[in-house]
Amino acid sequence: MSVKVSDIGEKELVKYIIANSKDITPDDTAILPVNDFNLISTCDMLIQSRHFPENMSYFEMGFKAVTVNVSDLAAMGSKPIGFLLSIALYRDLEVDSFKEIIGGVLDACEYYSIPLIGGDTNEASEIIISGTALGLCDRPLMKDTYGKDDLICITGDIGLAALGFNLNTSDNIYVEKALKPKARIKEGQILKEHGATSATDISDGLASELYEIKKEGFGFMIHEELLGISDEYKKLANSLNLDYLDLILHVGEDFELLFTISKDNLDKLPIDFKVIGVVTDSDVVEITLENGSVEEIKNKGYEHYVSK
Repeated sequence: MSVKVSDIGEKELVKYIIANSKDITPDDTAILPVNDFNLISTCDMLIQSRHFPENMSYFEMGFKAVTVNVSDLAAMGSKPIGFLLSIALYRDLEVDSFKEIIGGVLDACEYYSIPLIGGDTNEASEIIISGTALGLCDRPLMKDTYGKDDLICITGDIGLAALGFNLNTSDNIYVEKALKPKARIKEGQILKEHGATSATDISDGLASELYEIKKEGFGFMIHEELLGISDEYKKLANSLNLDYLDLILHVGEDFELLFTISKDNLDKLPIDFKVIGVVTDSDVVEITLENGSVEEIKNKGYEHYVSK
C-alpha cells in the first residue's frame, strides 16, 4: 500500500529533504557564509484557503506574508536586508484588492526596515503569496544550542491569536493578534547580543516548537503558572467550549520568540519576556499544571497535509 504525504505530514517531508541534501541546515533558515558574515535566507508560502481567515483583509494578507518570513530572521538574530515577493492571483480578483495586498506588503517592509527588492507574479485559482526574506548575521542563534538548567523564555503572551481566530468580534487584542501578527525582529537581535543560547519563533504552537528544538538526552519542564494565563482568557475559551491550554500549547500563529538563556545572563536582557520553564535532562517535554500535577505535553501543532 502506497504512503501518502498526509500519512506522514510536513515535518517528515522536510526531514527527508534535509537528509538528502548536504547543504541544508535543520534550522529556521538557510545559512550561507559570506566574508565575515552569514547570509540568512528563508521562504514561506501562504495560501488563501489555508492561511488567511475569512475576516482578514487583503492589506492584512500582504502584511502577514512579510511577517512570517521576517519572524524566521528574528529567530536567528539576523538583520533584514531584502524581501522578495512572489504572488499568484485568480483572474477575477479586483485590481483594488491587488493594490491592497501590495499596500500591506510595503507597509510591513517599512515596519521591519526590509526593502522589497524583487519577485514574480503568476495565475492560480486562489491567492498564493510566497515571500523570501534575506538577512545578515555574524553569529546566528540556532535552535538546539541550549544546555541543562538553561531557562526557557518567551518574548510575550502566547495563545492570543489562537483565541482570536475563534472570536466574531473585531475590536480586541485577541483578534488583533490573529489578523495582524508582528515579528520580533528587534528582540531577536537583542537576544543574540545578550547571551541567549538558542531561539526559534512560535508559528505552529509552543508544544510543536519545543519538540522541534528538542535534542536527545534533554527535556523541558514548562510551568502553567508562569505562562500568565488570565482569568478573562480562560472564561472566553470556556464560553467557546475550547480548552485554554490546548489553544496555548497547540495552535500557534503568535510569532513570539521561544528562547533559552542561562540564569547568569537573565538580568542582562533589556526586553520584556517571560520565564516559563527550564531545560532538564529528563528527555521528556512536560508541564506542571496549576494544581501541581505533571503531564507530558503531546507533540501536536499545526502541520501541513495533516492539520485540518
